[in-house]
Amino acid sequence: MPASNNIHTVNKMKLNEGFLDSMKAAFAHFRESDPVAATEVIQRALRGAPASAAPEAPAASAAPAAPAARDAKEESRASHIADILQKFGRARPHTSKPEVEDRGHFSTRSYSGAAGQRNYKLYVPSGYRNEPLPLIVMLHGCTQDADDFAAGTQMNALAERHDCIVVYPVQPQGANPSKCWNWFKPADQNRESGEPSLIAGITREVMASHNVDSKRVYIAGLSAGGAMAAIMAQRYPDLYAAAGVHSGLPVASAHDLPSALAAMRGGKGRAQSRAADAPKCPLIVFHGDADTTVHPANGRDLVRGFSVNASAASQPSAGAASARKHTVAHLKSSDGVPAELWTIHGAPHAWSGGSPRGSYTDPSGPDASAEMMRFFLAHPRGH
Repeated sequence: MPASNNIHTVNKMKLNEGFLDSMKAAFAHFRESDPVAATEVIQRALRGAPASAAPEAPAASAAPAAPAARDAKEESRASHIADILQKFGRARPHTSKPEVEDRGHFSTRSYSGAAGQRNYKLYVPSGYRNEPLPLIVMLHGCTQDADDFAAGTQMNALAERHDCIVVYPVQPQGANPSKCWNWFKPADQNRESGEPSLIAGITREVMASHNVDSKRVYIAGLSAGGAMAAIMAQRYPDLYAAAGVHSGLPVASAHDLPSALAAMRGGKGRAQSRAADAPKCPLIVFHGDADTTVHPANGRDLVRGFSVNASAASQPSAGAASARKHTVAHLKSSDGVPAELWTIHGAPHAWSGGSPRGSYTDPSGPDASAEMMRFFLAHPRGH
């Protein structure tokens, strides 16, 4: 059956909280190389049983067994869903060698402010000795969480190597059913209001609890998180020295859900009124030109306030032979603020060069995490 039909089958189902929990449990089984257990979880979900339920046993008072045809249809549907999940849940290689990021400390914390409360995860490298270190704020995409985003981007491993602190604010399902940052709501697009105030509050809290170099505080995000990172960079240039936006959208490109969907499709809902705002801080943008979730035009719109840097013109692919072909445009604003636009040819809506341990990653692309780290460390605030 074509992949589009498989996805249509999934979309037709009622994605209530129990079903989503079951899909997460099945996804975890695939990562642990246990497709049999994953398929059993999916079959129970199709019958309406929770993910944690034990396999159904016959009961004395149960109704007669369903016809074989219905059983076969259920098995077929479960198989189709399993195929889809397995593509995104490839098993993590087993290794006795501890992962790089495990050498540091990855803890869960909570922040409360006038706009509400958000949990966050904080990575402190093992080499931290209370000396001033850079801080990177990472905003996950829809359906993701801090652990998933950290695993996919491998930013903790880079932080261990470069002695950086990394913080991952978490968007709960109560704030958005798909755990998206609400970049398209006017109340969440302004300084010291809504979600921007919470993200800035988390940033300041980490700066207060750890020795952070205030001139080297950066922010990055994927998709909805990328759109929110763009907002944060524009609204808090005094807090963030540079920003990274992967598969995101420009500031004020939408004002409600319909206009958000239009902007994502690359329609006329894209940022027009504020696209000409002068860039406030250095910006590095990644976008796949085969992205069917957020149209690549949004990547170009993000750097509309910049022009080609004559001393560093666009460059074609230059990297590992296995990486996707890509073009890098080196840009500069009229005020001398630098930017880079990485167009990844043939890439989907996924973090370029990411690990398959996380969702929405494209391992074959150039390493977006490493390039963002390079760009960030080269641009401290006021440099």
